[in-house]
Amino acid sequence: MNNRFAPTALMLGNIVTGCSVLAPAGMLSELSESLGVSIRTAGLLITFGAVVLCVGSAVTAWLTSRIERRTLLVATLAVLALTNAASALAPDYAALLVIRLIMLAVGVIYTPQAAGTAALVVPLEKRGWQAVYGSIGAMGVLSSLLLVWRLPGRLRAAPVDLKTWIDLGRNRAIILLLSITALQTSGQFTVFTFMGPLLKKLTDANPDAIGLVFALYGIAGFVGILIATRIVDSWCAYKTSLLFNALVMTGVTGWALSAGLYVLMAVAVAVWGLGFASTNSMQQVRLVAAAPPLAPASVALNTSVLYVGQAVGSFVGGLFYARELLYGLGFVAMAFVALAVMLVIASQPRAVPAE
Repeated sequence: MNNRFAPTALMLGNIVTGCSVLAPAGMLSELSESLGVSIRTAGLLITFGAVVLCVGSAVTAWLTSRIERRTLLVATLAVLALTNAASALAPDYAALLVIRLIMLAVGVIYTPQAAGTAALVVPLEKRGWQAVYGSIGAMGVLSSLLLVWRLPGRLRAAPVDLKTWIDLGRNRAIILLLSITALQTSGQFTVFTFMGPLLKKLTDANPDAIGLVFALYGIAGFVGILIATRIVDSWCAYKTSLLFNALVMTGVTGWALSAGLYVLMAVAVAVWGLGFASTNSMQQVRLVAAAPPLAPASVALNTSVLYVGQAVGSFVGGLFYARELLYGLGFVAMAFVALAVMLVIASQPRAVPAE
């Protein structure tokens, strides 16, 4: 069977999954106003969702490891499409929260399994949060159809068992790398979850200006991924990881120090954006290299830890936001990310002595 568009379908599915996870962060103000809840309560959509994702990532890696890949991925995207469509029709906050938790309990399957499957295939002003969910649902339908059309059947990953998890817990390099993921994500989500409302309160930015900052973040993230893929072979995963973690640190520091000045905050977000996606990609590369036989489980566990960071960061950010400690959020984020950078430096592979 021609696999030509299979990677494209898998990538599109990752976009759908990422949007499903992060969508509330870009429209907290709209959700708060439309559903009659506080900004912090709206932010709990991310916090509670991250808890579900954290628990579900490792559990589903074990439960689904023997299911044929195309069937699993198509079914997952179909559920994401339906639950995003249902989110667009949710009558109140409670219904939206329940739908989101169901969405993410299933959606957590996709990203780790898509990463493994790819290796098998190839070496604004009330702009309508309903429209956002509806659009993500439509992309989910398209992606699932592409997977049915172009992803080969009978693809199975290596099974994950209890011994695999025990071996992971004994591997110091993997534990260190997972700690980096947790700290770095916690720092970013302390601010990212509330980025829109923060821009509005600190700089009086209108919806267009806020949307521009999110666009800069996304575009910079795409550019960062392109740069990372070009340099990782010559630089090695460790140096590339250090570079992009340093960019995140620079951007978050810029946000904290320039809080209240829209242009400088936007520039800081662009710098931060260069590193945000590439850091996680390099984490996955380093985890695979640290223990290739454990890769399916370690990458899945890294996804769980990433969601731990999302939950911690959004919770801490919510506490500060609710107390109007708006300038403090950036400095808390700096502390988390600085610790992550220190651990990246400590994780430098030891040189093998010449014989």
